[in-house]
Amino acid sequence: MQAITHFILWRLGIHQAKSSITPLERKCLLSHAAGKRSLVEVGVFEGVTTSYLRRAMAADGELTAVDPHQRGRLGFSTHNVIAHAEVDRVSNGSVRWIRSFGVDAAREYKGSRSTAVDFIFFDGDNSYNGLSALWDAWSPLVATGGLVALNDSRSSDARSIDDAGSAVFTRDVILKDSRFKVVEFVETITVLKRCHDGQPPCSADDHLRVEN
Repeated sequence: MQAITHFILWRLGIHQAKSSITPLERKCLLSHAAGKRSLVEVGVFEGVTTSYLRRAMAADGELTAVDPHQRGRLGFSTHNVIAHAEVDRVSNGSVRWIRSFGVDAAREYKGSRSTAVDFIFFDGDNSYNGLSALWDAWSPLVATGGLVALNDSRSSDARSIDDAGSAVFTRDVILKDSRFKVVEFVETITVLKRCHDGQPPCSADDHLRVEN
């Protein structure tokens, strides 16, 4: 019922679209997404971060927005309606919507795109198994020199999430992945860069082929 009330108040212009991303985290994401041409966000929710990423990317860029947006009591997803409206307010580049779970979306992306991802933001399943599945599915699709941003990957001063599955998997697996090196930490977000065979410095040239 709370989601329906929020949707009605959003339609009336009283409520704004919701996001869990803090202003400092948003600034971090936008600085790394700026000028990128092949972006993916896994976990759109109400499209707030999606719309910011669309503003930041290259004018000829494409942002793939992934979220199952399952139907609610009204017979449709209120989050999906809000997300589309928020993102459609931005005219920069183009947005491709994949309404499915992240692992299935990775298969669809790989089957329909020859260009590797140069920026991906994981903001969906924060369980250990959930992030593990997403990492296995999407990390091979990141271009050399491409960036990965992980939400809920570490504790911040405001949030203690060391025991969250996503934080544990980031700490125990992703930070030890030799294909990637850490760029920076901002509150709960970790940003990494893909390095060819795990050997820095990353090359900006090998940017076109998706791994088989």
